[in-house]
Amino acid sequence: MIHVKKAFVIGHPIRHSRSPLIHGTWLAEHAIAGSYDAIDVAPDDLAGFVGRVRAGEFVGGNVTIPHKEEVFRLCDSIDPLAETIGAVNTLVREEGGRIRGFNTDYMGFLGNLDQNAPGWSVRLGRAIVLGAGGAARAILVALRERGFKEIVLLNRTPEKAEALAREIDGPFTPGRLSDFAFYAGGADLLVNTTSIGMHESRFDDLDLGLLPETALVTDIVYVPLMTPLLADARAVGVRTVDGLGMLLHQAVPGFEAWFGVRPEVTAELRQKVEATL
Repeated sequence: MIHVKKAFVIGHPIRHSRSPLIHGTWLAEHAIAGSYDAIDVAPDDLAGFVGRVRAGEFVGGNVTIPHKEEVFRLCDSIDPLAETIGAVNTLVREEGGRIRGFNTDYMGFLGNLDQNAPGWSVRLGRAIVLGAGGAARAILVALRERGFKEIVLLNRTPEKAEALAREIDGPFTPGRLSDFAFYAGGADLLVNTTSIGMHESRFDDLDLGLLPETALVTDIVYVPLMTPLLADARAVGVRTVDGLGMLLHQAVPGFEAWFGVRPEVTAELRQKVEATL
């Protein structure tokens, strides 16, 4: 009898996720007896679901909005990088039913830019990060580790940006979204870590024409692939990188941990996922 290893992605909602397509493609490529499914888990049911993982129903899985910070508290151990970030997006069931939490958003973010905007981190002056939620944590640490001298963290609620800047040590300058015009002229990178961009939603009064011609704009939203922010950036002649590559690259370490094979992010895989957007 073949033992089928089961993995998952949980969120609320989760219907939009392309992760099952990515992992399903890799399972087929490597002829692995496994499965990877999207499961909608409401916040009140999160602890119960983690209990199912601990009991052996799954080898592990991915965690997305709104569970990345809460699941951190439900793990038995945390990888040091995830500990620094303060959020978990990957669970691995270890021997004895212990759950170890990881954060692969860090690697996904950097891998996406390294692949699709070679040389993007030659200029390491100022980065502007929009949003102060769970996704921002990984990106702040990634930019800090890559060596940016100043990372401006702008949020609709400035108090949340201030709290996050205190929590994660680094060259962070917190502020409100309306401060964008003040910082934009000296920015090398602009990153959107919020859900704004989904369903064609857009930021109010964000003048991307203030950015230098050499700046790069990237968005972690990948549905739609061309978000209003990226469209506006292209309209003023600034380079852009969409969020799909981050999704693809962050998936690699989890697949390797659950199924024992390190998969590749190929142009063919990207095209396959892009065709569904």
